[in-house]
Amino acid sequence: MQRKWFQYWFNSPYYHILYSQRNDEEAEFLIDNLSAFLKPKLNSRILDIACGRGRHSIYLNKKGYDVTGIDLSEQSIKYAQQFEQKNLHFYVHDMRKLAYINYFDFELNLFTSFGYFDTEKDHVNALKSFRKGLKPDGTLVIDYFNTQKIIRNLTNQETKTVDGIEFHLHKFVSDGKIIKHINFEHRLKAYAFEERVQAFLLADFERMLTKSGLIITAAFGNYALDPYDETKSDRLILVCKKA
Repeated sequence: MQRKWFQYWFNSPYYHILYSQRNDEEAEFLIDNLSAFLKPKLNSRILDIACGRGRHSIYLNKKGYDVTGIDLSEQSIKYAQQFEQKNLHFYVHDMRKLAYINYFDFELNLFTSFGYFDTEKDHVNALKSFRKGLKPDGTLVIDYFNTQKIIRNLTNQETKTVDGIEFHLHKFVSDGKIIKHINFEHRLKAYAFEERVQAFLLADFERMLTKSGLIITAAFGNYALDPYDETKSDRLILVCKKA
């Protein structure tokens, strides 16, 4: 099977260089607010779906929860595994494939770690696997960018210099996807990567979640968990339960 863009890009060390400004403070702010809203019991089982290098998982574990992080990137999981302990584990796993049944109290899919696949069927399959992994009264949280605001404020061309590397970013919308081309040179070698994320709206999530046997119980628009506003909000954060 042909490897997809996310299998190349998320496994690259340059992905973590470009996005190194994503700080732990921001991750902890979201987790603190979600914890206050969801009120997990101590030792609740939490699945961090597409956990990356594990910054959310590690903080959740420090708060007293039993956390499992999964991600498709072998390099990210290899990095995260150095932090493993009794109630914190990381595995390489494709979110579209079922790994657990009726096991987790909470599942979190954070920081737009969804929308990567080519077909709606793949996204629905992922949501179905999320649903099956939840206990009957379990809760799923999906944190996505607010597509309408992203498209309205899209900067077509941008250059970012991080760690001495000049990243040239070209962003545009095509075929229902928000696409970013990433070009740069490092040590006399040219690199080219891309990101292709579906421009999902709230209505798209409602449709896919319904197909997956899930319902939305709350929607927030930022990490302070203020109400979602389709024109102003930075994020689309959905809290879901089994239908």
